Amino acid sequence: MKRFALIGAAGYIAPRHMKAIKETDNELVAIHDIADSVGIIDSYFPNAKYFQEFERFERYVDKMRRGGTPIDYLSICTPNYLHDVHIRFALQNDMIAICEKPLVVSPWNLSILKEMDGLAGGKVFSIVQSRLHPSIEELKKKMVHEHGVCDVTLTYITTRGDWYLYSWKGNEKKSGGLVYNIGIHLFDILSWVFGRAKENVVHVYEPRRAAGYLQLEKANVKWYLSINQGDLPNTDSRMRRSMIVNGEDIDFTTGFEDLHTQSYQNILGGGGYRPSDVEEGIRIAYDIKQSKPSGVRGTVHPLLKQ
Repeated sequence: MKRFALIGAAGYIAPRHMKAIKETDNELVAIHDIADSVGIIDSYFPNAKYFQEFERFERYVDKMRRGGTPIDYLSICTPNYLHDVHIRFALQNDMIAICEKPLVVSPWNLSILKEMDGLAGGKVFSIVQSRLHPSIEELKKKMVHEHGVCDVTLTYITTRGDWYLYSWKGNEKKSGGLVYNIGIHLFDILSWVFGRAKENVVHVYEPRRAAGYLQLEKANVKWYLSINQGDLPNTDSRMRRSMIVNGEDIDFTTGFEDLHTQSYQNILGGGGYRPSDVEEGIRIAYDIKQSKPSGVRGTVHPLLKQ
């Protein structure tokens, strides 16, 4: 049984990490969050120690290490701009870091992190659970034998209320913006399945939606990313995630419930995704953020023509 600590326990995604730690038969011994709404921990590890101040949390981690019962893993569920800081903290305390997406919000930060990870002997892992979705895994297998260039239309709509823009997620300095905070799933999948980006054109870049065209090694992609309810044809639904590849619709709207647990199983079993594995998706998101929209013309997503 491995000992875990978790930073960002009050956040939306933290329960999936707690569930994964529980379902892999490990122990969560300490959690930290500056917010004290962490009652969810009672559903998983009611005996875990809670620290509101990071300094007290750091002291406890050090105490455990010096006392001969070190914490093995640190799960990081904090706002995106803090990820690299907390990964450094894990490495400095000889812990393996399991970090939520995106691993970092700039290629420069990733370069430094790769260097530190190499010196530490490979202790940094990124959660990119969308790669483990059965539909995406099957597509990846098909593309191994594909020698041509596919035509792809990717629609990624996951609605959020007005709160989103007023939280840290709507603050580009903290989240990296929509293309990092939510779009990273889209760009990670595309680069993992179809290869590196050769051309990156931005048609729309707004706080609640973005769209563009990507020429990848094995695909020409029209993509659309949105958190607007009005972009969904069915008002009863909350999301739509689909990828049309050469006319075949691959729907991956559902089926994400257990993918964090599967991610943990892979890491604990000697697998998992390292900083270099997620580099291309981060670079694509960064280039989109730095680009100026070219206007809605040329090869565009169908939703932009409505």
